Amino acid sequence: MPSLEGHCWSCSCSRLKSKNISSATWLASKAGEMMSIITSLLSNACGSLDSLQVMHFARRGLVLFTVGGFLALVLNLLQIQRNVTLFPEEEAITTVCSSTWWVPPCCGTAAAFVGLLYPCIDSHLGEPHKFKREWASVMRCIAVFVGINHASAKLDFVNNVQLSLTLAALSLGLWWTFDRSRSGFGLGVTIAFLATLIVQLLVYNGVYQYTSADFLYDRSWLPCIFFSGGVTVGNLGRQLAMGSEEKPHND
Repeated sequence: MPSLEGHCWSCSCSRLKSKNISSATWLASKAGEMMSIITSLLSNACGSLDSLQVMHFARRGLVLFTVGGFLALVLNLLQIQRNVTLFPEEEAITTVCSSTWWVPPCCGTAAAFVGLLYPCIDSHLGEPHKFKREWASVMRCIAVFVGINHASAKLDFVNNVQLSLTLAALSLGLWWTFDRSRSGFGLGVTIAFLATLIVQLLVYNGVYQYTSADFLYDRSWLPCIFFSGGVTVGNLGRQLAMGSEEKPHND
């Protein structure tokens, strides 16, 4: 009898152990399945978020490219009508504002780069730009920028130095009125320097030329135009980066 009882007891223990092992294995397999499902859901969510961010980024770049190309076409027309800028006749497109084919795409690409760079710099510095974050302010900034370009082509001064000082004051006023950020000022100065250097190289190689050049191969007021243009495109890029769901902040 003891041996029979011991045998039954050992059989029941082995059954319990095997049952516990199978239960633990089943729970582990179910936990693994749940973890795989959760991981799949998280990866799909991250993939969807990344795709949305890429689409938003591409949409902002397209808007900036279109605005930059259009402004370049209109403002270049002002310069050509006043004989400020001269292009070779064989490169001119008389049916499109007497400009050249490469001006709008080049300026549009530069506008897209600058407009996407401004919010990235703000995020990197940890200083989000909050001054006059509204579309009405952006539209006024664009209007003032067009006015500064119009003044550079239409206003007649005794010499280019007076015109350059006037445009420099207007450009600083544009930055103070619509930006007032250190990052905006620093990027504007950097853009003005690099763009002026590129223009010097283009004029030096005979791509086009400026009449009455007084700053090496171009005009002394050209850095002011690039500075104000950088601030304007930067504000547009910042506004686009806010997204449609974020409410604008008024100071």
